[in-house]
Amino acid sequence: MITPLMPHPAALIKTKETKTMVITDLHIGWEIALSEKGIHVPTQAPKLLQKLKALIKTYKPEKLLILGDVKHTVATAELSEWQDIPDFFTELKNHVKEIQIIRGNHDGNLEPLLPENIKLLPSAGTAIGEVGFFHGHRWPSITLLNCKTLVMGHVHPVISLRDPAGFRITRQVWVRAHCNKTQLAKTLLEKHGVKIEKSPEETLEKHGVKPKASQVFIMPSFNDYLGGKPLNEKNAGNGKTGEIVGPVLRSEAVDMENAEIYLLDGTFLGNLNRLELLL
Repeated sequence: MITPLMPHPAALIKTKETKTMVITDLHIGWEIALSEKGIHVPTQAPKLLQKLKALIKTYKPEKLLILGDVKHTVATAELSEWQDIPDFFTELKNHVKEIQIIRGNHDGNLEPLLPENIKLLPSAGTAIGEVGFFHGHRWPSITLLNCKTLVMGHVHPVISLRDPAGFRITRQVWVRAHCNKTQLAKTLLEKHGVKIEKSPEETLEKHGVKPKASQVFIMPSFNDYLGGKPLNEKNAGNGKTGEIVGPVLRSEAVDMENAEIYLLDGTFLGNLNRLELLL
């Protein structure tokens, strides 16, 4: 089972063979977007690196898995990213044996920026034991249906609340939502162009897949400088609107309306539908 490393936007998953730390959405180079608007912020990559190194020192994982969006620019790479990203990972390699990156929607042209021996995985995701990981901007692999729990990034989930004086506060959160495994299996088969014979379960059985996915976790971004569209804004988290949440969360397979919302320190805020009333 995956364990959030409270109060940090990171998680740990253990198997008999290894211990893996999981983070998502570094967005190294996000300062470039601000500078284009006349707001000049020095690179925050060293601070991200120090925070990550401290967690690795504390929990001593053998592997690090990043669920996408290592860099901020989408299709290309800016000059600062050509310096910050190689420096970031060259230093990081000294502190963890293996680094894997699931490609996110901001990771175009990422390969030339990475030092040797860092494994870049497809956006369709990967599995560790019975937990499946993917970025979230595209449909995951059908094989991840074998996993009981799915974990994704991409969303940068935050909740916005108002105090009695009317002041608005925004906090990063973890999200846990129920998943209808049959509906998700049907949807993924359709999206991957696989013809359904009799039932989704029987079709998947021919491909060696037994659907088990019953819950989806959405991870907070490791880069806490990033913003995000508050999930409790009207219709931000359900299937009606909100392109940012990605195709899986927009599907009828995931019950975002009743999703459980937790602060980084583990405080349970309530279900999403209740929090919409507090904005």
